Amino acid sequence: MYLASLGKLALASRLKALSDQLYGAVDQVYQLSDAGIESRWLPVLHYLWGAGPHSVTQVAVAIGQAHSAVSQLADKLVRAGMVRRQRDPLDGRRSVLELTDQAHRVLSGLGPTWLAVQRGLDDALGSSHVNSLLDAVSVCERAMAERPLADAVLAARAALLAEPLQIVPYAAQWREHFSRLNVQWLQRHFMVEDIDRKVLGDPEHYILQPGGAIFFARLGTEIIGTCALLHESPGVFELTKMGVDEGFRGLGAGRRLLDEAIAEFHRRGGVRLFLESNSMLRTALHMYEAAGFRMQSAPRPGSHYARADVYMIYEPAGSVAGEPGPAAGRDTRS
Repeated sequence: MYLASLGKLALASRLKALSDQLYGAVDQVYQLSDAGIESRWLPVLHYLWGAGPHSVTQVAVAIGQAHSAVSQLADKLVRAGMVRRQRDPLDGRRSVLELTDQAHRVLSGLGPTWLAVQRGLDDALGSSHVNSLLDAVSVCERAMAERPLADAVLAARAALLAEPLQIVPYAAQWREHFSRLNVQWLQRHFMVEDIDRKVLGDPEHYILQPGGAIFFARLGTEIIGTCALLHESPGVFELTKMGVDEGFRGLGAGRRLLDEAIAEFHRRGGVRLFLESNSMLRTALHMYEAAGFRMQSAPRPGSHYARADVYMIYEPAGSVAGEPGPAAGRDTRS
């Protein structure tokens, strides 16, 4: 189920979907039983049945729903002949909602149906699961009453954005993110090729063991980007497998990763650094050019990537444009 894969981010959507299923099931029971009501009417009708006439505001507060939602439902109940609006005898400036005789007749015969709904839920879902769900809902209601969820989320967002963006070297616990981030953008823009599957499936063997490096961009505890430096041949490195989570664009993670990879290239005494890309990735190409990479006149001979139509070589300030380092032009990868 896709919504389940989103975890907490889709909690409201999952609860809405579950709510719709429960409403639909009970409405079917009401229809087959000629109950004369809809499941969404129950909170308002049941409250007025027990508490007597109340204003829309009072009902909304009592059942924990928005004033606008209760007002719209009240209009519907008036049209259905279940509720009437009356002047409040204690305050003539406002109106109250009051059940009609029809509503009293309908509700007074629904005891067996409501009991059946409760027993049916226990049978279908398991009474312990139903009770656990009700307890969890109560906990959530109390917590959100004490501290509005929007306040908590905004505070968490502010704290997260205050965290420094860190570029960290490869660690085994982040291995899955190397594949996740790269597959994400490959599937969006191109396709995952065989060479990608090999490298992403075993980065230790294909990148680290031959003398390369992998970096991650970390915001707080979240890994939001990655890139790799592949040791191509003596003194020659390829900048590759760069990907930034699309939900975290605009934080500068891509440029920070690029700068760290270039710094590592220099620390290792590299003489040539290149990358392959695609002409449709204009934003990325501009970033590479700003960092010192220069476009070559043709794709790299012997490229392993079907998607690559751009070949760029790093030419830092002060270097001779196009000057090859040792092993330049040789492709030693198998």
